Amino acid sequence: MPHFRIKEAADLLGVSDDTMRRWVEQDRVSATADDSGKLAIAGDDLARLAHTLAEETPRPKPRPVVAESARNRFVGLVTRVVKDTVMAQVEMQSGPHRIVSLMSREAADELGLEPGVLATASVKSTNVIIELPEQP
Repeated sequence: MPHFRIKEAADLLGVSDDTMRRWVEQDRVSATADDSGKLAIAGDDLARLAHTLAEETPRPKPRPVVAESARNRFVGLVTRVVKDTVMAQVEMQSGPHRIVSLMSREAADELGLEPGVLATASVKSTNVIIELPEQP
């Protein structure tokens, strides 16, 4: 298990050395003396603290979208959602168009995607393949 000295841990979390030391003193994260006698924090403890800090940090509330760079927006109904432990495949029908999107399971869960939900698929791609059918 990697260990990080106070300065390294503070740099990784974007806080001052003093803040990191205060958190150790307040038992917010545990530290032990390394081989040279300097305080060090175990990597897994530091990761837990980073996760906790991220959860505690207030996020700005998103404002309604008034403009979008994606020109291809398809409003339709979600028709199928297949989830595994990490990813989700979401299918929707927008008129005659079937749209399939791969996203994280977390995103699909947060959006509450399930069959029957009204959604908008925004398509923005730098690679679009256009094919010409055989002419009669």
